[in-house]
Amino acid sequence: MDSAEQSSLARFFIGIDKWIEGFAIVLIIVMVLIVFAQVMTRKLFNFVFFWSEEVTMLCLTWFSFIGIAIGFREKLHLGMDILENVVPQPILTILDRVIDAVTFGFGLYMIVYGAQFTWLMSESTLPATKLPNSVQYVVVPFTGVLCCVYAALQFLGKNTQRYTEIDDEVKEHDA
Repeated sequence: MDSAEQSSLARFFIGIDKWIEGFAIVLIIVMVLIVFAQVMTRKLFNFVFFWSEEVTMLCLTWFSFIGIAIGFREKLHLGMDILENVVPQPILTILDRVIDAVTFGFGLYMIVYGAQFTWLMSESTLPATKLPNSVQYVVVPFTGVLCCVYAALQFLGKNTQRYTEIDDEVKEHDA
């Protein structure tokens, strides 16, 4: 693959990442607005929307699982920083690859069992919105796919982190 193809492929995946992050932001905004409206209508009018708790829970579930994938992409979950000054670099590289392999395995687990559970829940419906119950769980295999993609890229030595400022701020604070 030449550099132009790699560049366009990288732009494609960054575009997907941006869309996923944007969707997560929309979910948290919708969740906050619904909870705010629910509290206000309950306190002021002694009334709540019958669907508000259910939709809030859906938004929270989806936001949390998307956050798991973003955390893996940014290498926020698993790390061996405590060993950074003690263990030689070749061993640290091996440990990083082990973490990537375990993350990939976790992603596969989420894909397989999340898809099975989603299928199992497709027969029932949520009580307030009457949506299929699987809407709540389909995010699990989706997150598994993202985790596998990020883990595979990291295993191959590709940097998937998009926000290096956070890492720099932590290092400055620790110094």
